[in-house]
Amino acid sequence: MPQGQPSVVPNDGLTTRQRRNRPLVFVHTGVGKGKSTAAFGLALRAWNQGWPVGVFQFVKSAKWKVGEERALKVLGESGEGGTVAWHKMGEGWSWVQRDLASSEEAAREGWEQVKRDLAAETYKLLVLDEFAYPLHWGWIDTEDVITALRERPGTQHVVITGRNAPQALVDFADLVTDMSKVKHPMDTGQKGQRGIEW
Repeated sequence: MPQGQPSVVPNDGLTTRQRRNRPLVFVHTGVGKGKSTAAFGLALRAWNQGWPVGVFQFVKSAKWKVGEERALKVLGESGEGGTVAWHKMGEGWSWVQRDLASSEEAAREGWEQVKRDLAAETYKLLVLDEFAYPLHWGWIDTEDVITALRERPGTQHVVITGRNAPQALVDFADLVTDMSKVKHPMDTGQKGQRGIEW
């Protein structure tokens, strides 16, 4: 474990151990590549620790076969680490028995399920992939999200990915990474490729 020295030690009455083990909210935003990839890397670490992991993909189509999905599902079923549950809005959320009329309604239903899972402490790590988009578009109220995250019980970590994360969420989060783009092959007309984009 790295033994870095913090630049500031808060006067919050917590011991070093209590501060180290507090639940975190991560935001991976920006126009660069790698936001979801970084979140799924964190999910691998969580699986290795035996934590139950819940992934909620808010924007990607059901047709988009994400490589991390297959890998994490196989690992989750291996019995060696934590469990992994994967939910895609594009497939219709697994717990919804009706056809949702719109993407906006589906996103709201997904968020309602996330809130239920937070209250029940279903997962130790929740990855809300591309969740910044429904917040940016106004489909889901950012203040409702911040309230739910602030009041979540236990030691649940939450990772939110997507461009244009609202400033209020950025201000609230414990760790924010803004992925900037310096160069990308798509800038020269190259399309995404297997093993890199999916």
